[in-house]
Amino acid sequence: MHKITLSAIAVATSLSMTPVNAQSNEGSTMPDTTEERLQLGADVILKLNNGVPQTTLENMREEFPFLADATQAYALGDVWTRPGLDDRTRQLAAVAAFAAMGERGLMKIHAGYALNVGVTEDELKEIVYMITVPAGFPKAILASQTMSELFEERRSAIGGSGQ
Repeated sequence: MHKITLSAIAVATSLSMTPVNAQSNEGSTMPDTTEERLQLGADVILKLNNGVPQTTLENMREEFPFLADATQAYALGDVWTRPGLDDRTRQLAAVAAFAAMGERGLMKIHAGYALNVGVTEDELKEIVYMITVPAGFPKAILASQTMSELFEERRSAIGGSGQ
C-alpha cells in the first residue's frame, strides 16, 4: 500500500508543477498558470471551510511552502474544481479514502468540510461502517474515534447536539 501511496504522491507532485492546458470533460479550459491554479485552490478552501483559511495548510506553508502550494494548486485548484462530482459527493469520497488509509488528520479536515456542505453525522458514521469491509476494523475504529472528536468539537462550538 505504501508503494501505491508514494507513487500517487509522485504523480500528483509532478502534475502539480506542470501548467495544465487540458480540456475537462465538460469542454472548459483548465487554468494555464500556477497563480490561477493557486487562486482556484484558495477559493475551494474558503468555500469548504466557511470562509476561513485552512489551518493545516497554512501551517505547512510556513515550513514547506512548495508542498503547500503544490497541494493548493493541484489537489484543490485542479482536482477539486473538476466537473462531475458535487462538493458533497467529493467530500464523502475523500473521507472514505482517508479513513481507509488511516489518515486521521486529513479525514477529520474533510469530514468537517463534509458537514459544512450538508453531509450529516449519520452519513459520516455510515462511511465509517463501510470502511470495515475494504480497510478492516482497526482503521474503522480509528476513524470512529476521530469522528467522535470532530462531532464533539463542533457540538461544543455551537452549543448544540449535532445533525
